[in-house]
Order: sequence, then structure tokens, then C-alpha cells
Amino acid sequence: MTREEVKLWVQLKHLNARGYHFRRQAPSRGFILDFAEFNCRLIVEVDGSQHSDPAHEQKDARRDRIFKSDGFTILRFWNFQINREMDGVMDQILSVLPPTPPALRATSPGGEEKKFSA
Repeated sequence: MTREEVKLWVQLKHLNARGYHFRRQAPSRGFILDFAEFNCRLIVEVDGSQHSDPAHEQKDARRDRIFKSDGFTILRFWNFQINREMDGVMDQILSVLPPTPPALRATSPGGEEKKFSA
């Protein structure tokens, strides 16, 4: 993992403690995802300067299309955002997560969703 990925992982682990289940360097469909919360269908990528290369941009766009067609939300952050704007990065991540983590939800026998407090 890059230095910026490690910084973000430290923050995402706090979300895991609240009931989310982020994985790092998660393999899926022949790709390695920087971070994924599969229950919430969220992928978080941390991009360095190489991602601004046109060939790399095309590769990223193709990959994003594949996962978006599977219902995933993809958030991409530049290294400088991780280094200088971590609060904003986390706010964006939290804005797309459900307020109650899937791990804390249960379904009653009648099919009604019940929420449990963390």
C-alpha cells in the first residue's frame, strides 16, 4: 500500500469499528481494489499522478464502468486530497454509506427491516 492508502486505511478502520466492513487491496473480477465495502457496494480508490496519464485514465474508466454496471459506487481521491483534505474525503465517503451499517441490520421473519444501534 502507498503512504496515502495507509493514511486512509487508518480512517476506514474507524468505520469498521462502527459496523461497516471495508477491505483493503481487495481482489474482485480480475482487479485489485484499493478499498471496498462490498455490503454497501462502495469502492474507494486512491490515485497518484500516474492516473492522469491518458492510457491509465482509459483503463480506470473501463474498470469503473464494469463495477458501476454491477451497482457499485466508485469514489476516487488524489493523493493530495488524502494528505491535505482527509476530513473532506471522509465526509464524502460517509455521504454515500447508509446511516446504519448492513452488519447492524436484521430482518424480522415478516420481512421487515429492524435497525440496531451501535
